[in-house]
Amino acid sequence: MTLLTRRDLLWIFPVSLVFGALLSFLQGGSWLPGWLGFTFLFALSISVLTLATRWAGGGRILVWMVSLAFVLRLATGVAAFFLLPIDGHADEVNRAGFVFQDAYLRDKQAWALASSDLPISDAFNQTYAHDQYGGLLAFSALVYRSLSPDSYRPLLLVLMTAFVAAAALPVLWMAVARQWGAQMALVSGWVFALYPESVLLGGSAMREPYLMTFSALCLWGFVSWLGARKPAKSAKSARANTSGRSLIWLGLGIAGMLLVSPSVALITLILLGGWLYFSGEHGRIPWWALAGMAVIFVVGLFLLAEALDPRGEFSAATPLGVVINWLRAAIRWDVYQLVDESGWVQKLFDEMSQWLRLPFVAGYGILQPVLPAAIAAPSTTTWKVITILRAVGWYALLPLLIFSFFAAAGAAAKERKIWYWIAAVCWFWIVLAALRGGGDQWDNPRYRAILFLWQAVLAGRAYLYWLEKRPLAFWQIIAGEVVFLVVFTQWYASRYFSLGGRLEFGPMVALILGSWTLILAAGWILPAARRLLRRA
Repeated sequence: MTLLTRRDLLWIFPVSLVFGALLSFLQGGSWLPGWLGFTFLFALSISVLTLATRWAGGGRILVWMVSLAFVLRLATGVAAFFLLPIDGHADEVNRAGFVFQDAYLRDKQAWALASSDLPISDAFNQTYAHDQYGGLLAFSALVYRSLSPDSYRPLLLVLMTAFVAAAALPVLWMAVARQWGAQMALVSGWVFALYPESVLLGGSAMREPYLMTFSALCLWGFVSWLGARKPAKSAKSARANTSGRSLIWLGLGIAGMLLVSPSVALITLILLGGWLYFSGEHGRIPWWALAGMAVIFVVGLFLLAEALDPRGEFSAATPLGVVINWLRAAIRWDVYQLVDESGWVQKLFDEMSQWLRLPFVAGYGILQPVLPAAIAAPSTTTWKVITILRAVGWYALLPLLIFSFFAAAGAAAKERKIWYWIAAVCWFWIVLAALRGGGDQWDNPRYRAILFLWQAVLAGRAYLYWLEKRPLAFWQIIAGEVVFLVVFTQWYASRYFSLGGRLEFGPMVALILGSWTLILAAGWILPAARRLLRRA
């Protein structure tokens, strides 16, 4: 890796000094200690991003991509911090300048821990209930204690999160370019950099940006390790050294996940294990790799169970039983909240069969945030902009994720099963997030964004396949989404503005399903008609 040059330092330090002074002024409190803390963090962030971008070798386009990702996330976090208290909801979270309640509660506890005489390791004590696992709380408290011991400065963590989120990009680029080529790295990188949900989370002190970066480290370590295993003309010792370094990157990613969210480490191991299985000869996995994954999986399962078990013990249940019981109870509770808070959902539940309720919640959660509702529902200007951008981003990404199965079918024989596996795991997580979020317009997108890095890779593959083949299936998916948006836009317009007649929910769903059936039928009829015309 090329080190920083004198020319780099000549612009990094002045930029850090200026923007550190600006953030310290905006944050308030004692200016000089704030300036020093912000300047140090700016200098660290810009230096690491510069090194990582240069190491990835993406050239000028990657420099622009990483710079834009960092600036967008930081600007979003700072703007929200100042706009929400004057144009947000009248609650404690918005008045404090936070988008997410989890970030607000964890941030308060981090400052309380940092300003106390307690060791940082106390973050892993179950007393701090707003961070189940303790890793992110400990890191946040460490930042406060090191860089802002005199005053509470939430923008420090916003800056830190924006940096961590942007740091995923050069690693993602490097991994995707090595495995699938620079063109796919370009598409996946732009999806990751510009996706509104990723930008919003990257401007908040949330765990998701950290998990995305840990996912990037895992992806890079895994694909470089796979590459080192392939026969080559280079010496065996050189391949062994490369393989060892690759496993270090993979280990760092998994270790970070175990500290922040063990469940993500488990699903990542499952994803990588399936990839390894389908990429090996006759589906073989090296015994030592299988043993290592098993050990990490068991450790992660115990950490997750310990965090979720309210008794803090395993005498009455196995770790797997604790996780399953907690997940079942959490889904039931979220479904109950959905029904309790929405009159029309309660009405629908009363009218539908018992077995249809969970599929309904899953479908409702997958479609969140619903774009027509984001446009029509009354809200403040700040929240209106946030909600519409999040919905637009999801409805732009969703067709590519659906189409990823068609793109997998069109892949080369050696990679087809791998793409099917990645798509299946991503969609399993999306459905699980929908059930776990109980149809909530905030929890659903946030939970599914945990695996957003893999979704960006899938979207890159799907877009390039469409660009090459231009299959009719993609336009059918787009048409189906347009039908859904048009019908629901009219429904929400009639609900909020009394525009046009209002269909009951049942007939409206029947209209959408009927239109989708016609769209699918057209996909069979049109090619057949073309063949008949050619023969004639």
